[in-house]
Amino acid sequence: MVSTAPSTTSAARSPRPSMRWRVVDIVVASVLGVAGGLVMVVWNLTYQPITAPIEAALPGLQALLYGVWLFPAVLVGLVVRKPGAALYGELVAAATSALLGGFWGWTAIQWGLVQGLGAELVFAILLYRAWGLVPALLAGLGAGVGMAVMDLTFYYPDSRPEFAAIYAVSAMTSGALLAGGGSWLLTRALARTGALSRFAAGREHAARADS
Repeated sequence: MVSTAPSTTSAARSPRPSMRWRVVDIVVASVLGVAGGLVMVVWNLTYQPITAPIEAALPGLQALLYGVWLFPAVLVGLVVRKPGAALYGELVAAATSALLGGFWGWTAIQWGLVQGLGAELVFAILLYRAWGLVPALLAGLGAGVGMAVMDLTFYYPDSRPEFAAIYAVSAMTSGALLAGGGSWLLTRALARTGALSRFAAGREHAARADS
């Protein structure tokens, strides 16, 4: 963040955000991850009739709605803002889904790992210092890349190139818009309630409200 009345000296002395996890970080990341897992369970039960017409219209395009499986990674990353947060959030969500009897059982952990890493890599490239809409969209896109790689490798290994291209682009688009943009909006909504007062996202919202 750049001060509204900065000098070169004061900007140089701005402390780097702490990368160490606090107890509250672990608790909130876990709660958000479990909540994401519950959403996954509901989505597991409802996605087929919702996406079937899209798939019938153009096979591969159904992945435009698959970003629902990716949002825990981006959401936890945006809230906690520490190394490993995005990966942790997606893994907790995947584990919760598996524990509650998700269709894919414990293989969901493998998807959670790769999808979480996709988002985590983006935040890492940005040095865990950029948390706006564009970083959120990019993190969601990264998670979408992970999903596309896993799905095309294990679910559609013999798919035609045109299907693979449509599926991959749809997965990345869904990751960016649903997981990335959706998580950015959800983070702002949570900040407005005061639930994130102990996090930078909450303090930033309070500062905007006071300005």
